[in-house]
Amino acid sequence: MTFLPSGRIVFATPFFLAALFCAGCDGSASQPPVAKSPDAEVKAPAPFVFSPAAPKPNRATAPVATIHFSEVSRELGFQHVYENGEQGESIMVETLGGGGGWLDFDRDGRWDLLLNQGGDPTKPADASQPRDALYRNIGKAGFQEVSAAARFNEYGYGQGVAVGDYDNDGFDDLYITNVGANTLWRNLGDGTFEEVGKVARVADPRWSSSAAWGDLDLDGDLDLYVCNYLVYDPHNPMECVTKKGEHRICHPRDLDPWPDACFMNQGDGVFTQEDRQRGLFGEGNKGLGVVIADFNNDRLPDLYVANDTTANFLFQNRGDAQFEETAYLSGCAVNRHGSYQASMGLGVADVDNNGFLDIYVSHFYHESNTLYQNLGAQGFQDNTAIAGLHALTMPYLGFGVVISDFNQNGFQDIFVTNGHIENYPGNPLRKMRPQVLAFNGSVWQDIRPFAGDFFGEKHAGRGVAWCDFDNDGDADLAVIHQQEPAAILRNDSQRGHWLKFQFRGRSSNRRGIGARVIVRIGEKQWMQELVGGGSYASSRQPALIFGFGDLSGPCDIEVLWPSGKTQHLADIALDQELILDEPRSE
Repeated sequence: MTFLPSGRIVFATPFFLAALFCAGCDGSASQPPVAKSPDAEVKAPAPFVFSPAAPKPNRATAPVATIHFSEVSRELGFQHVYENGEQGESIMVETLGGGGGWLDFDRDGRWDLLLNQGGDPTKPADASQPRDALYRNIGKAGFQEVSAAARFNEYGYGQGVAVGDYDNDGFDDLYITNVGANTLWRNLGDGTFEEVGKVARVADPRWSSSAAWGDLDLDGDLDLYVCNYLVYDPHNPMECVTKKGEHRICHPRDLDPWPDACFMNQGDGVFTQEDRQRGLFGEGNKGLGVVIADFNNDRLPDLYVANDTTANFLFQNRGDAQFEETAYLSGCAVNRHGSYQASMGLGVADVDNNGFLDIYVSHFYHESNTLYQNLGAQGFQDNTAIAGLHALTMPYLGFGVVISDFNQNGFQDIFVTNGHIENYPGNPLRKMRPQVLAFNGSVWQDIRPFAGDFFGEKHAGRGVAWCDFDNDGDADLAVIHQQEPAAILRNDSQRGHWLKFQFRGRSSNRRGIGARVIVRIGEKQWMQELVGGGSYASSRQPALIFGFGDLSGPCDIEVLWPSGKTQHLADIALDQELILDEPRSE
């Protein structure tokens, strides 16, 4: 496939022919064909670095990476259980929560953690329900629950968390997605929060899942994209039963979707809903995951939305914050067979190190997670099987996803938390083991048996978010489970050389969301972008961590700020954290 002068894409590869012949497989609807222009220049795709000769799936004899995590929640005095309120009636909203988000709400340099709560979805959102919980990081002493002291009294039936400093005052704010009205908690800077969702006009009343902050119009402040799911009333739920009269979770195809929402920041504490005006609308969405990132390297933020059992969306930014939905044309709407999948979580990174951001999507049991390789001008291609990643995830139902170089050997790795949505008595698939998929430049492998005791346990996993909570320069994880304690996984991997970046925007948004960093050592280079959103219903630390293996540096650094400014740093030593201030002029 290639871009036409108009900016559209046509396909000219066997992949598209396979998609045409397979459209409608696995119960999906047929899709309209895309015409090929006879004048289009077809460029050869970028070489794919993964070896097709991958080892047999789940072979646990010789791990390709030295990655190890320790579950330290008890050691840190931390305990949080997401209660979904299930009582055996399979109310559908019980399936998706909850999430979490990392923030430094008191600006003491230690990263704190906000986690959702559920409760009883058939009752009002009041003090009779469990509230979302804010845990302050107090260093070696662990985490301290400070929700009451912070006046953070969120009692909605929570689904997800999006962290962003929307008013650019240097203090992280919180957007909470709920079944019912979402809330926006403004950080007052004195250790307390104030709920301003209705005043700010972002209190979306629908069933929302994930949300993402990003500067869509590049005016220096953060806008908000909210994934909405199904038209469903937990107070009067649709009843779905087996032939034996047993309650089961309804299939998403049996309910209508709520359209997603995009709220544009006006800079005065108020947002306006402008999704349709901006072209941020697609038919039939059932949104569960969203990421804001520059996928075609034009320095404009695009959006990718993971939809459940319908085609995923790619909204390409055409300039002036006007978007066009191009997922089919770009090759990332459906899998290589042309089939819809139940898409949940999203991981975005330059996995093959070709300078473009790839997309990894978690899916339902027996669907396989999908890796869409970004070929640049030729769009995306589902290269899951070529990379040796297809069979590794077939037995799992994935939700939250984190892509990071956990052992800092120069190659990205993937963490996925898994767990089924059905909790009927005797369901053997309700709880599943998490996975670490490690890459060494030629082979992917599930190294779960070697990654720590936590990976031998089974849970009903949902949200996951990374943060260097102990400030030692590597990515740790918070993993949220349903009906069981959340986990904090400290990264104790054997590590190579590294660099960590945090950002302070001036013309750009304060946290630098949307900033891109390119690191060069000799003839080698790596690229990462501080994307908005990602994973599932969760927010990461707004930082970037690079790994370089045994390369010792020094390195040269190029920083592309959302404002359009470019910053260069030369002869930088490795194994340190850099806080980058946006330059005052180009």
